[in-house]
Amino acid sequence: LTTSNYTSTPLIAFLLTGVPGLEDFQIWISIPFSFMYLLAVIGNGLVMAVVAWDRSLHEPMYLFLAMLALNDVLLCTVTVPKMLLIFWQGPSPSTFPACLTQMFFVHALFLSESAVLLAMAFDRYVAICAPLRYATLFTGSLISKVALALVFRSVAVVTPGVLLILRLHFCRSNIIRHTYCENMVIAKLACNSIALNSIYGLTAALLTTGLDFVLISLSYWVILKTVFRLPSREAQTKAFGTCGAHICVILIFYTLAFFSFFTHRFGKHVPRHTLILLANLYLLVPPTMNPIVYGAKTKQIRMKLLVLCNHSK
Repeated sequence: LTTSNYTSTPLIAFLLTGVPGLEDFQIWISIPFSFMYLLAVIGNGLVMAVVAWDRSLHEPMYLFLAMLALNDVLLCTVTVPKMLLIFWQGPSPSTFPACLTQMFFVHALFLSESAVLLAMAFDRYVAICAPLRYATLFTGSLISKVALALVFRSVAVVTPGVLLILRLHFCRSNIIRHTYCENMVIAKLACNSIALNSIYGLTAALLTTGLDFVLISLSYWVILKTVFRLPSREAQTKAFGTCGAHICVILIFYTLAFFSFFTHRFGKHVPRHTLILLANLYLLVPPTMNPIVYGAKTKQIRMKLLVLCNHSK
């Protein structure tokens, strides 16, 4: 089945082992992860249902929120069920195509989440800093174009990373000491140089997620300056209320993501199990927290949820 010193890549099957060093405790780790996953699916599902059900919420801010909720459900569903299977039954095999597919969707959905957060920040920027232009700028056509653009960007950025994995030759261990198929974790099993994979991954992350974070930070800096100049205390409170939920979500998402990203690449002395748990938490905590934060901070969503629950009874 081989034509050289390397094993033919399409025949590779990987074995996902879970959290290294914590195998005896994985059944206990699965309890909070299961609870968080259920909370994420139910919470984001309710947000999508409310926005779809109530036509008064068919506004840019809530449509972006529904996009974020859909992305969150997909993001944690791509990783958590397989992870729980490993926690409950032990190491689980994954074929090479299945592993690449999971890797593609994990990174693509992560990038699209960042793009949605950027769109939401721009929405708040225009609403507060240029309110007279808001209705003419944020039309249904623009929302559709934004949705298509974020999908296109995710596919365009992640696809080269997948192709770079396909060029590698795997002749070492096929054991992945992780709970899901991550780009650099797979690349490190290869026998030939992965310098190009590493350079592309770092460059792509900085030019997408890193740039998104810079633009979001700049937009909220301008928003806060504008809010502090408002003459009315009531207007300031209302503006802070509309932005408070967004800022909380952004801090949760980027803090966990960047901490995990940099510790994976530069935290040589960080225990392996800590890195793996961080890699899972930054994909699961934001989807869990987003509906809670928006439900608590957004009055319209909270009220519509109550109405929907009463209507279902």
